[in-house]
Amino acid sequence: MPTVTLLVNPTAGNGRGARVALHAARRLRARGATVSVTLGASPDQARRRARAAIDAGTDVLAVVGGDGMVHLATQLVATTEVPLAVVPTGTGNDFARALGIPRTTTAAVDVILDGPPRPIDVGRLDEGWFGTVVTRGLDARVSARVNRMSRTPGWARYLLALLPELVSLHPTEVELELDGVPQRRSALLVAVGNTGYYGNGMRICPQARVDDGLLDVTVIDPAPVRTLLRFFPRIYRGTHVEHPAVHTFRARRVRVSSPGAVAFADGEPLGTGPTHAEAVPDAMRVLLPR
Repeated sequence: MPTVTLLVNPTAGNGRGARVALHAARRLRARGATVSVTLGASPDQARRRARAAIDAGTDVLAVVGGDGMVHLATQLVATTEVPLAVVPTGTGNDFARALGIPRTTTAAVDVILDGPPRPIDVGRLDEGWFGTVVTRGLDARVSARVNRMSRTPGWARYLLALLPELVSLHPTEVELELDGVPQRRSALLVAVGNTGYYGNGMRICPQARVDDGLLDVTVIDPAPVRTLLRFFPRIYRGTHVEHPAVHTFRARRVRVSSPGAVAFADGEPLGTGPTHAEAVPDAMRVLLPR
């Protein structure tokens, strides 16, 4: 049986993280696994402790948390032989959703022991790695608001964060380069997806796959607020790509520049500089359902 390190965000899921970690540890031990639980009072502390577990030879790094903790763990296990497992406990859980990882704790824990490790593509940035989506523009500003709304239930955060941004709506001037071919355009948002989901289930890049060696790019043109209010619910179904204001592309390498606009990767802020993203095939192993 493997040795499993549980990397836990105790505040994930409005405080559910610690309880879920206890349940996960008990089930893993009952099935014969050797388990250590790693808590971090801060991202830096969690990163140091997870790195120490990897250096000590843990067989699996299992995240108990949401996309922020998956993002942290991805920086540690990408390009290594240590597989990542996820017990979804966060607000969005979009990485787990995209890969079909069960939402229930017992089923997700059983994947750690029964699921085969599968190599997946990961996006590489100048600042590290991302597993889901890099955003810039309207959706990035919404992500910044979401990160300040810790007491609001997950299903409501994105809608409540979206409304004030629509009121103060303004497009972003974007320089976009796809596999070396440049274009300039005015856009409300640009999303670069390794997987398709972000924002608690929005299918912003609905055709994205983690085994094609490509990044999917979705660009939404400026549009009146009334159009966007009718349009945005379609993102949850992935049918927004049929709208004439939406443009989709695929590329191995993507550069996005928009002065003054903050970029987010996996919901974590990157800064306002240009974003250089590249799909790296089979860069990380993830334990997935059979």
